[in-house]
Amino acid sequence: MPRKILVLPLILLLSILSSCASLQPGYEKPVVTISSFEAIPTQNLLPRFKIGLHIINPNRTALTLRGISYTLSLEGHKIMTGVTNKLPRIEPYGEGDVDLNASVDLFSSIRFFTNLMRNQKKDKLSYSFDGKLDVGTLYPLIRIKKEGTLFLTQSKFE
Repeated sequence: MPRKILVLPLILLLSILSSCASLQPGYEKPVVTISSFEAIPTQNLLPRFKIGLHIINPNRTALTLRGISYTLSLEGHKIMTGVTNKLPRIEPYGEGDVDLNASVDLFSSIRFFTNLMRNQKKDKLSYSFDGKLDVGTLYPLIRIKKEGTLFLTQSKFE
């Protein structure tokens, strides 16, 4: 008898969890693009940057972001990281902009610049932006990965 008592709540819990995953059939992942990147004034030694993200919500329900965490890497070196919870609500079939304030990782930056000096003839750098958007407990985390190349001689992105 005690075994049946333990199995019943477990089955109930599993059925509730599986139904939560299907609450939003047809839910599409929001589209996130990097819209700007600029240095911002700082009072301390380490530089800070503002990274602009543009988010498009292709769903029929509003996107209420709870938080974002992110990392920007150059040539495989994690250069900047940050988090924010000051985010707009993005209406159904709407779009919005988010500004992220990123801090530089000092030691990783030193390793990056040391490697850059060793390879002085390098005219391009690979970059990677990894982000994680939290839209609440009923939805999975939205992972963003943007990779590309910065051309140092032509001042363009790819």
